[in-house]
Amino acid sequence: MTHGAGTRQGAGTPRQIAWLTPGWDAPGNVHAWSTLRGGGFSAEPFASLNLAQHVGDDPERVRANRAALRAAAHLPAEPLWLEQVHGIDVVEHVGAPALAAAVPPRADAAVTFAPGRVCVVMTADCLPALFTDRAGTRVGVAHAGWRGLAAGVLEATVAALRCPPDQLLAWLGPAIGPLAFEVGAEVREEFLRLNPDNAAAFQRNPAGRYQADLYALARRALARAGVQHVTGGDRCTQRESGDFFSYRRDGGRTGRMATLAWLSPPCA
Repeated sequence: MTHGAGTRQGAGTPRQIAWLTPGWDAPGNVHAWSTLRGGGFSAEPFASLNLAQHVGDDPERVRANRAALRAAAHLPAEPLWLEQVHGIDVVEHVGAPALAAAVPPRADAAVTFAPGRVCVVMTADCLPALFTDRAGTRVGVAHAGWRGLAAGVLEATVAALRCPPDQLLAWLGPAIGPLAFEVGAEVREEFLRLNPDNAAAFQRNPAGRYQADLYALARRALARAGVQHVTGGDRCTQRESGDFFSYRRDGGRTGRMATLAWLSPPCA
């Protein structure tokens, strides 16, 4: 497969689970993955590493996929799976690291300051964003579709990390790219109301609608929040069908990838 800048693919189980890792200058105790769609147990239209329980897939297959992910990534605990609602709420993962939440929190981002707690979001066209600080003392992950971007989910995650923004590193994971993401004028107007400079992230197409660049909108939001070190943002979930689920491409019935981050104890 074609690798984006600063990413790599790995295979950690006999089922060839594949993933991307951020191209960022994070300390060694910071761990982060963004899964690809292959190597799991799910059948079409969720083939094959679907990690979402809410999309209509066989729950047993999803549990098997999550177990395979835990083994391949050597996760220290079950991730804190969220009930994502395209909002801006950020949950701090402070629970017992060995236990999964009985009821997923309603939130679209998670942060943690403690080793052994795994933060995760799921996507299939929306933008996953990973965060850490240069000292390796905190990590965060956010789910940012256009509604979340417009509402300020990235800025809320930066604030929840309680760190000078210029000390943060951010990585933009796989999302629908600007050549594939067509939106109406009302979406563009919402972003222009936030900041007129966002106009540069929209290109009018021959149909009179707009091609929206989620990556550009995210970079602008992060820059306004003071985050200076941003990498990633060079994949397209809609166009790269062999690697990614895509809600738009697959007519709304598809699986979800997971983007995860966690800390291990820093080296002495």
